[in-house]
Amino acid sequence: MDAKASKPKDRDFLNHLETYLAKRDGVDKLLKISRYATKIILSTSLIPETSQSLTTRLKTFESNVGISRKAFRLGKFVQDINALRISRWDSNQDLLLVLVAYGGEGLYYFVEQFIWLVKSGLIDAKHGKWLQRISAWAELVGYIGSVSLKIKDLKKIKDDESCVGSTIEISVSRGVSCEGEEEKMKILKEKKIMKVLSIMQDLADGLMTVADIRDGKGVLSAPNVISFAGLFSAIVSTHKNWISC
Repeated sequence: MDAKASKPKDRDFLNHLETYLAKRDGVDKLLKISRYATKIILSTSLIPETSQSLTTRLKTFESNVGISRKAFRLGKFVQDINALRISRWDSNQDLLLVLVAYGGEGLYYFVEQFIWLVKSGLIDAKHGKWLQRISAWAELVGYIGSVSLKIKDLKKIKDDESCVGSTIEISVSRGVSCEGEEEKMKILKEKKIMKVLSIMQDLADGLMTVADIRDGKGVLSAPNVISFAGLFSAIVSTHKNWISC
């Protein structure tokens, strides 16, 4: 068969976009980009001091987008329950990391539902502070577990990459074709890049969570730092969701 004919045609952009927007994670990440881009504008000197009305509108927009994002997380904790059910582990350490990662994230998404009800006015606002505290700590625990698991995955990818690299070197020295191994190497490199980006994303989100726990105190909790961290995380998430759909 002709190699050119066997390659799938490039996917139509609008069809791809429709599929992306049909997923709640896709819309959620676009809202996240909008929110943190607005936060960056508000935390810098891009708006003249005389434009108070524009500043007020942007603050209202940012706040409402934040509430909208919480609505997109309704029932999302179920995916962590299912992830726990299907997870496999080779040691007690791996089991602990899986429980920390998915358990922390699942509790975070579960509590976020009640925070949304507080923000929406159905639950008394007096419960908001302690709910946000539980949510932030659960989220931080989840990121610690997630980063730990991804670092282990990254090490495995690097080991596989080294093994495939050795095979390619041997094949080249013997004058043997190694197209299959080169394709494997390409895939491994792509996986490594995505895994590194995913770790960086978790660290950025973790930084924002620490800022929430510390009530915005400290240099790393400055509004412009948190805003850029949030935008970076949103862009990485959008990229991952785009290529996966």
